[in-house]
Amino acid sequence: MDNALRTPGGRRLRCAPVITRLSHLFLRTLRDDPADAEVPSHKLLVRAGYVRRVAPGVYSWLPLGLKVLRKIEGVVREEMNAIGAQEISLPALLPRDPYETTNRWTEYGDGLFRLQDRKGGDYLLGPTHEELFALTVKGEYSSYKDLPVTLYQIQTKYRDEERPRAGILRGREFIMKDSYSFDLDEDGLKRSYNAHREAYQRIFDRLGVRYVIVAATSGAMGGSASEEFLADSPVGEDTYVICRESGYAANVEAVVTPAPEAQPIEGKPDAVVHDTPGTPTIATLVEWANAAGIGEQYGRPVTAADTLKNVMVKLRHPDGKTEIVGIGIPGDREVDDKRLGASVEPAEVELITEADFAANPFLVKGYIGPKALQENGIRYLVDPRVVGGTSWITGADIEGKHVVGLVAGRDFTPDGTIEAAEVRDGDPSPDGRGTLVSARGIEIGHIFQLGYKYTDAFEVDVLGENGKPVRLIMGSYGVGVSRMVAVVAEQQHDEKGLRWPAEIAPFDVHVVIANKDEAARAGAEDVVSGLHAHGLDVLFDDRTASPGVKFKDAELLGMPWVLVIGRGWAEGKVELRNRFTGEAEEIPAASAVETVVAKIRG
Repeated sequence: MDNALRTPGGRRLRCAPVITRLSHLFLRTLRDDPADAEVPSHKLLVRAGYVRRVAPGVYSWLPLGLKVLRKIEGVVREEMNAIGAQEISLPALLPRDPYETTNRWTEYGDGLFRLQDRKGGDYLLGPTHEELFALTVKGEYSSYKDLPVTLYQIQTKYRDEERPRAGILRGREFIMKDSYSFDLDEDGLKRSYNAHREAYQRIFDRLGVRYVIVAATSGAMGGSASEEFLADSPVGEDTYVICRESGYAANVEAVVTPAPEAQPIEGKPDAVVHDTPGTPTIATLVEWANAAGIGEQYGRPVTAADTLKNVMVKLRHPDGKTEIVGIGIPGDREVDDKRLGASVEPAEVELITEADFAANPFLVKGYIGPKALQENGIRYLVDPRVVGGTSWITGADIEGKHVVGLVAGRDFTPDGTIEAAEVRDGDPSPDGRGTLVSARGIEIGHIFQLGYKYTDAFEVDVLGENGKPVRLIMGSYGVGVSRMVAVVAEQQHDEKGLRWPAEIAPFDVHVVIANKDEAARAGAEDVVSGLHAHGLDVLFDDRTASPGVKFKDAELLGMPWVLVIGRGWAEGKVELRNRFTGEAEEIPAASAVETVVAKIRG
C-alpha cells in the first residue's frame, strides 16, 4: 500500500530528510591512528568513522563516508550529463571471451581477479570495460545517424593489487566513472576527447582539488593520445615533471628524452681495451679511469656520464615467451622501473637470475659490453642520448677489462632506443623551452584517444552515409570516484582532522550543544529546526558527552561550518566557526538561523 503524502491533485510530496542526531548516528570516532595507516587520509577517514577495513585493499563505507562518496558521484554525474553522455550500468562479473579477443585476459597478468562458475566457465571481475562497451554499441547501433554517442557508468572495479596501501587510495575494490565515446572519424574523437577534458576540469574545480594535467602513456589500454589528471600530493605514487618556463607537464613514463645531435665519427681515436681489475661498478671504473690518465682524452676528469652502463633484464611476453634484453644507459643514471615497464608493455620485466648468467657465459657481471650482446643475438636497446659518434667507456666482456673510446655507430650499432633511464631535475624539457622539475601526484583521472583497438577487435561498424561500412573510433575516460574521497582528505586536512569543501561535505553545518543548561538545549533544538526548515543538511551533536569531546569530534569530522550553542546562550550569543579558516565569531542567537543560512549560501 502506498502511504506517501500527496497534494490534492495527487502529486507525490517529496519528504525532507530527518535531522541527523549524533546520538543516533551509526558512528564511532577513534582517538588513535589505525596501526596499518601510512598516509593522513587513511588515518583520518578511519578515525572519523567514514570507512572501515574489511581486508587488505577492501573497505566498507559507513554513513558519513557514503554521503561524501554519493556527493562526489553526483558532481561527476552532473558534468557527464552536461556533455551529453548517457549513463548505463554493465555487470562487474564478466565472461572471459571478450577479453581473450583483445588479449587482455593475458596482458593484465596477475592484476586480474579470475574465477570459474560451477560449470568451469572462466570469468573475471572487471578492472575496466572497453570490451563490453564496444560490444554493447555493436549490438544496438547500425547507422551513422546514431552517432556520435558517449556512454558512461559509475561502478565498482576490481584489480588484484600486489600491495594495496594507503586505505582507499590504492585498493583492490574501488568505484570508478568510466565513459566511452564512439565517433565516425578522428575529428569526432577529438571533439569527444576535448569535451571530456573540459568536463574533468569542471569536476575537479568543483571538488576543490589542486591538480595538473600531464601527458601520459596508454599502457594496456592501448590508443594514442593520453593525458592524466594528477592531484598534487606528497604521498602520491605517480611522479611527474613540469617545466616552469613553458608549462609542459608529463608523467615520468611519458617523458621523451631530447636526443643530442649526432657527432662526426671521423677522427675519433680507436677503441682500446684496458686491464681494469676490481672495477665492477661505475664508481670504481671512474676512479680507475682518472688514476690511469684517461681524462686527458677528454681534457677534463672522467665522470660517470662518460661511461655506458649495460643493464640486463628479462622480458616475459604475453604469449609466455621470455627474452633477455640489454639496456645501455649513461653511467650517471639509474634505470627507472616505471619508465622501463611502460616502454616494454605489454611484456613484463623480470630480473635475470644466476641461472640466466650460467646459461649465457658471455654475460660477465660488471664487465658487460655491447659487442658480446650483439654477437650472441641479444637485443640491445640504448638511451636516446647514445647517438652516433658519441664515445663511451664500457665493459669489454672479459673479467677485469673495459674498453675506452667505444664509438656508437662505428664500433657498435644498437637495435633501437628505449626510454628507461631516470628523469632528473634539471633535465631539458622535451619542448626545448626550459628544464624539468619533479613533483608527486595521485592519479584522479585519465583520458585516452583509444582509436580502433577495440572496434577492430569486435568489428564495430555502422553503415555510413554512402551505404558503406564505417568502423567506429573510440575514446576512453576514467575518474577515480572513491579515490577522490581520499584525495580531498589528503589535500584539505589539518592537524585536527578533516575539512570538507561545501560541495561534498556530509552536512552543511554541524551544531554542537556545549552546555547542559536546559534553556540552551531547547534553544539548540529550535535553531536546528530552523536550519532544517531552510533546507540545510544539519548534523546535530545532541549527546551528553563533554564539550571537549564534542569539539574534538567536530574538528575530526570536518563539516565546513560548526555552530556552537553554549554558555553564551544566556546572553543571547552563539559561536560560528569556519572549519577551513579556523576563524570563529559570536553572532546573535536570535538571528543565528538567518546568519548561518546566509554564510552557507553566500
